[in-house]
This record gives sequence, structure tokens and C-alpha cells, in this order.
Amino acid sequence: MKQLSVIGIGTGDPDHLTMQAVKALNRLDVVFLMDKGPAKDKLLDLRREICRRYIVDRPYRFVEAYSPERQRGDLDYKDSVEALNRAKQATFERLINEELSCGQRGGFLVWGDPALYDSTVRILQAILEAGRCAFEFEVIPGITSVQALAARHKVPLNTIGGSLEITTGRRLVAGQVGDAASVVVMLDAEDGYRQVSDPDTQIYWGAYVGMPDEILIAGRLGDVAGDIERTRKAAREANGWIMDTYLLRKPR
Repeated sequence: MKQLSVIGIGTGDPDHLTMQAVKALNRLDVVFLMDKGPAKDKLLDLRREICRRYIVDRPYRFVEAYSPERQRGDLDYKDSVEALNRAKQATFERLINEELSCGQRGGFLVWGDPALYDSTVRILQAILEAGRCAFEFEVIPGITSVQALAARHKVPLNTIGGSLEITTGRRLVAGQVGDAASVVVMLDAEDGYRQVSDPDTQIYWGAYVGMPDEILIAGRLGDVAGDIERTRKAAREANGWIMDTYLLRKPR
């Protein structure tokens, strides 16, 4: 039987790996690398560095494949995500069938944690349900950008007795946010914090958290929103992409 490991690798710092993740890496025969284009070469370089650093005395090989991109524009968001996952499913299925032999173990190194805003586990389940590929897999949790953000700003995610919501920028812009005292926003392409009406809301923002390019800004939203917007725009232009997360906390 073929075996797969879906390993959470944290948010850009090789030291984020847990001992469980290191042990899982040292069981791999094949490491699958999904190429998202030249602008995101740093993401592939980090995965290679993690393997170089932590896989010891074991032969393994990299297998690279182009990672499909989500079609944007006027398409329905959920429809475009489902189409993306179907394309990824076809790619993953081909890699497992063609590049992994029976008795070998392959690994997908997932940014952050495989359970939070990542579709790798969902895609593998879909492949098994389709019945054209047989394997067993394990999931190794990792440090998320949410945890890393709170640690870098030296704040807890929740208030005492208060609820915590994790949502997306898309939902924040649409007003689809509950009444939680603390809200973590991910995948925000539209500067959704600008939609928050109370300028006294505290924001803890971070981009590339855990990576050498890390940027952190915190303060009263009314004071720092413009700074975040300018910094975010400049970082995207400089790097060709941006990966940022922020915590919003209502004033007491």
C-alpha cells in the first residue's frame, strides 16, 4: 500500500517544525513540491531547506509539479475554488500514481497547518472516494499564521471570557462577521479592516510572519490603517505576493 504524510511546516521559520513533523519527514521517500511560479520561489526554497536540515541519513527525492491557480474575475468564488480543487485533485492523483511505488511514502509539506484554510486533506479524501488511486495517509499538525502572529505581537488571541472568530477578508468586507470580542482575519485581498467602523478597535497585523521578510504593525485602527495599507501595497509590489493575517480586538 502507498502511504502519504500531510505535514504542517509552520509559516516560514524552519524552527516552527514540531518533533512529530521531523519524525514524519524522516519516513519519506518522495517529497512533492507544488510550484506556484517564480514569484513564490521562496516557498519552494523553504521546503527544500527544511528537508535538507531535518531529513538525516535517508535517501529521498523531490518531485515538482505545477500548482493550478484559481481563476479570478467575475466567476463565483465557491465555483472557482471547486474548479481549482478539481484541477489539484487531478495533479495529486497523477503524482501518486506515477511517482510513488507500492510500499513507499510520499509527503506534502503544507504551509501552516493542514486543517486551517488548506485543501490538501479534502483533496486526498476526494481522490480516495473516486477510487482510481489507493493509499493511506496521516496528517501532522503545524503552527499556523494565527498562532505565529499572536506570538510575535506578544498577545493572547482571546480576551477573558470572550469568544474568538477566525474568518476571511471576503466575509469581513461582506459584513458576515459575528459579535466575537476578537476576530482573526486571513486571506484578505481587499484591505477588509477598512470596513471596521470603530476606529478604537485594536489591530495586530503581520505579513510574511516567520519569514525573513516579516513585517509587523499594531495599534489603534484609526491610527495605523493607512500605514498598513501603504506597507501592504509596497510589500506586494516588492515580492510579487503577500501573505498576511491580522487580529482585530474590540475596545473594552
